[in-house]
Amino acid sequence: MRWVLTGGGGMFAADMARVLEGTGADVQVLTRADLDVLDADACRSAVRGADVVVNGAAWTAVDDAETREAEAFAVNAVGPANLGRAAREAGARIVHVSTDYVFDGAATSPYAEDAPVAPRSAYGRTKAAGEWAVRAEAPDHLVVRTAWLYGAAGPCFPKTMARLAADRPELSVVADQVGQPTWTKDLADLVLRLVTAEAPSGTYHGTSTGSVSWFGFTEAILGAIGSTTRVVPTTSDAFVRPAPRPAYSVLGHDALRAVGVEPIGDWAQRWSVAAPEVLAPA
Repeated sequence: MRWVLTGGGGMFAADMARVLEGTGADVQVLTRADLDVLDADACRSAVRGADVVVNGAAWTAVDDAETREAEAFAVNAVGPANLGRAAREAGARIVHVSTDYVFDGAATSPYAEDAPVAPRSAYGRTKAAGEWAVRAEAPDHLVVRTAWLYGAAGPCFPKTMARLAADRPELSVVADQVGQPTWTKDLADLVLRLVTAEAPSGTYHGTSTGSVSWFGFTEAILGAIGSTTRVVPTTSDAFVRPAPRPAYSVLGHDALRAVGVEPIGDWAQRWSVAAPEVLAPA
């Protein structure tokens, strides 16, 4: 089976490639330099002969998108449209990675896969448009929403907190944003399991189960490294950013269970497994 991965150089693509290594699959990882997703003809050439296209390419600078929405839209919506169309023409299945930011963050129970999208940020709007584009262009699609990603192959929240804790006796971390920390290796494994199970086209949620605040996650991060730095809870008002952050980013997993695919395990258990690898010295 031939897999083409976009977004090469990112945490997810690195772990997706690693997960596929042991399967005997033919894997091609494409960076931004290898493929301009805004070039429709280049997309056709890149996916020719592929069985599965995994789109991890995205504009992820959430705050910059507020003032550069057109550029973010190009990468997050036009690019997926091009890849979706190219995958359809090549007879390939496309897996498109999306985000919790398509929701408004105002819920009090996990968002279902078919819950109405209501993005509050430019980033969220462009990612919602990308989902729509993939569904419209590629009938054989898997839209996989994820959130709070961390991994060994790039900068991420756990690495930042560990670095700050090495220099500070105290860290203030928001306690009023709740979500599901998710290891990119677990997300990659889930994508492989969905494809292997020949899951029906549709939208699935690729996050860990359970939930925690950024404050609680930071306590777990520092616990993993034995840090004595004190973690102090604060509110989002203390860290005002250009783009609003969802207060509640907990996603449900009923669609996975309905097709016989187990969701990723509890965030705390998965972090205990991931921590040594993610926080290992470079």
